[in-house]
Amino acid sequence: MCLDQYSMLPATPWGVWEIIKRTGIPTLGKNVVVAGRSKNVGMPIAMLLHTDGAHGRPGGDATVTISHRYTPKEQLKKHTILADIVISAAGIPNLITADMIKEGAAVIDVGINRVHDPVTAKPKLVGDVDFEGVRQKAGYITPVPGGVGPMTVAMLMKNTIIAAKKVLRLEEREVLKSKELGVATN
Repeated sequence: MCLDQYSMLPATPWGVWEIIKRTGIPTLGKNVVVAGRSKNVGMPIAMLLHTDGAHGRPGGDATVTISHRYTPKEQLKKHTILADIVISAAGIPNLITADMIKEGAAVIDVGINRVHDPVTAKPKLVGDVDFEGVRQKAGYITPVPGGVGPMTVAMLMKNTIIAAKKVLRLEEREVLKSKELGVATN
């Protein structure tokens, strides 16, 4: 992806990209904050969003700021308050709160955190975003669970189909080449 060579997109970043694209959230020239720098999620999302989209490949042409779990919250807030899109994949419950979000911003929560629910006394899944607080200000917001996760599964299925088609094309070429050489095939 970073070398501008063909490769399959990782499923979760592709899922985030599809959410942005299919909801019509503009990215061209927009400010984006990605909280999280993992090699599987945070960095690929940042790369997709800042990449030049003019060459037939996914690319958001956005200005991207990357933070991580050790970025002081006040420093993070200086960036998120200006961001048109905030994507959190840091693995910290309530990392992103309403006071950190610009009115109308798109907020995509990729975080998956298991916390103790004091009401039910059982563990529950939450994201990195204070969903109830942020939803009052955000123009778009994804829930956890039920937001990015299903899109990840869908993109994983797409990657499986792409890989299968590639293998079948290779096998078809091998069969054709064998026939050209007069080699028997089963």
